[in-house]
Amino acid sequence: MKKVITYGTFDLLHIGHINILSRAKELGDYLVVGLSTDTFNQEKNKEAYHSFENRKRILESIRYVDEVIPEHNWVQKVQDVIDHDIDIFVMGDDWEGKFNFLKPYCKVLYLPRTIGVSTTKIKTDLYNVHNG
Repeated sequence: MKKVITYGTFDLLHIGHINILSRAKELGDYLVVGLSTDTFNQEKNKEAYHSFENRKRILESIRYVDEVIPEHNWVQKVQDVIDHDIDIFVMGDDWEGKFNFLKPYCKVLYLPRTIGVSTTKIKTDLYNVHNG
């Protein structure tokens, strides 16, 4: 069985999220998603609309996702790869090169992002509509 892992906040789910999850799943048989906890998001100065529990439940309902694990910090990735017997680590290409330290443990792939969509853009567009 080939196992794949990716990480993210996955707040305000959009087609870019679905695209990376489906492409990651196509690379293997089992997809693990490391989901940033609310505390970790605060440390990253990243504000999520939905709580960790709600984001986890949403992700678990997506057919491409086999398992959701909490992402508590930046440094846990090596241990996650080992503990979950991961073959391939996947992230969007906006992170190109940032996770190459995982190459001794698994294959590292950076997939192209979906053009024109991001959670930040959605939040900005919604803000502009209401404050136009």
